[in-house]
Amino acid sequence: MTAGISDSYTIARGHRTRLYQLQYRKPDQLVPRRDVHEVRERLAWDGSVVEPLNKDDLEAAINIVRREGINAIAICFLHAFTNPAHEHRARDILRAALPEVSISLSSDIAREWREYERASSVTMDAYVAPVVELYLKTLRTELNQAGMNKTIYVMRSNGGVMTDRMARDQPISTLLSGPVGGTIGCVQLSKDTGRANLLGIDMGGTSFDLTLVIEGQPQLSTEASLEGLPLLMSVVDIHTIGTGGGSIAWIEAGGLRVGPKSAGSQPGPACYGRGGTQPTVTDANLFLGRLGTHSLLGGRMTLDVDASKRAMTQLARPLGITELALAEGIVAISNAKMADAMRTITVEKGIDPREFTLVAYGGAGPMHAVELAYELEIGEILIPRFPGTFSAWGMLQSDIRSDFTANFFVPAHQVDPAALRRVYQSLQDQGRALLEQENVTPENMVFALAADLRYIGQENTLTIPFSTGSRVPEVLRAFHNAHERRFGHAQPNSPVEFVNLRLAAVGRLARDRRQSFTPTPQLTSPIIGEREVIFGGQTLRANIFNRALFTDQTRYTGPAVIEEESATTFVPSGYQFQLDDWGNLVIQRSVQPARAFP
Repeated sequence: MTAGISDSYTIARGHRTRLYQLQYRKPDQLVPRRDVHEVRERLAWDGSVVEPLNKDDLEAAINIVRREGINAIAICFLHAFTNPAHEHRARDILRAALPEVSISLSSDIAREWREYERASSVTMDAYVAPVVELYLKTLRTELNQAGMNKTIYVMRSNGGVMTDRMARDQPISTLLSGPVGGTIGCVQLSKDTGRANLLGIDMGGTSFDLTLVIEGQPQLSTEASLEGLPLLMSVVDIHTIGTGGGSIAWIEAGGLRVGPKSAGSQPGPACYGRGGTQPTVTDANLFLGRLGTHSLLGGRMTLDVDASKRAMTQLARPLGITELALAEGIVAISNAKMADAMRTITVEKGIDPREFTLVAYGGAGPMHAVELAYELEIGEILIPRFPGTFSAWGMLQSDIRSDFTANFFVPAHQVDPAALRRVYQSLQDQGRALLEQENVTPENMVFALAADLRYIGQENTLTIPFSTGSRVPEVLRAFHNAHERRFGHAQPNSPVEFVNLRLAAVGRLARDRRQSFTPTPQLTSPIIGEREVIFGGQTLRANIFNRALFTDQTRYTGPAVIEEESATTFVPSGYQFQLDDWGNLVIQRSVQPARAFP
């Protein structure tokens, strides 16, 4: 870091994210203060050189790296986002001396103001770089050896994809990208089904991820946080909590708790028979009959009911309740936590969830979907085809995308349209050059411009999309409207300033068109049996369906359990379900339930 400001990364920010947590501790930084090395150089706020780069200071860093066997270096010089020359020169010197070491530059990772956030972002990039680089190099080598010499695309956090070469250059872009695949899948579902507003929930073994699609578009943010550490990067908004099928039930202060600790896949829930002894959400669903002993993997995996019961008994006795009450309590607590997370991204932001269709996927999402929809008064639930692999399918719907940023600190009333166009053109030139490197043809290139604006005196900004033909007054009206929607008020007479200009460079990829569902006569009943299911303290006889046997759009009613290769869907009484024109399972309320869900 630049000499004289190297404490900024260690000091971080002084605000408390949890106001009433008396024992609050700032998250530990990835690099301790002793490993922050100062280099004499200085750029002014506008990128002009105040003090040239002192090459001798880099020799000390080179000696430390060699002596301690360090495998990654992060460089964050003051104001490098306006002029990357010093960072580039430092990288060249270090790379010549340390060819095997990963080097990350803040001017490549975060071209924005705020020194601590830039330092945090580039440090995170350096932290994951050696692992990501090794993995991608190994993958490329082994695929080539197998004769698969095709382009490798890697999902990135902004909802697009990039080649493995670019992923090695910017490994931080792969962070949080797994759940983003589900978001892009929801975007494609929105296009296919004509449903503009979707609330996606992805429940796996360890976490519960939520995402919104509004008017057919994913919700993007220009910054994120990982384990409390800020990241300046374009990312699809994903809200995550530690609740999943493997979440462990435990006792604290005489009360029942569920999660965030998870049994994972090894040993997994007690019913997996791999040595797990603590009850999980999956064990509770099996105990209540919502899962069958052969529900998973098309019956190829057998679940151990007796092991689940032993785990339930072990926890129920100290609580003085029955195993049945414990199992229902585990599911109820898990549902309450997930419903609360759903309110966080909807109600708390002024969004009415009743205007959305709930899309449930992941291995455990369909199991809890109807109860969660009931909690938020959502009338329609959609379970996509192959829900356990829906996020992977979503990745296949992505295009190449890279995001570029340029600072543009100008009060709105002083904006020169010509200057605005010049900056936009510069960003577009950078985007076009990158897409050409990715072998995207000009007719498949799409560029989208946005700007970060704020009221003068504010710290945070709102990102407002606009086109090259937009005039500043139009952008300001869009900003005031967005501020009203987001915060419940706007100040149209207050001065506004531009902070950053942003450009998304998208390269359209060719893909096979998804085929719609073609109904055929139902020759074999999809009902393969029935089972006792406990719901709301009552024992119900539920039909068991094999989803693979649905061939038409017959409407069925609950209680029912729909089993398939990658997930199980539970439909209680008062709901009906059928396939739509794309093979999705659509669940709707048929009558008002006679009693509230537990």
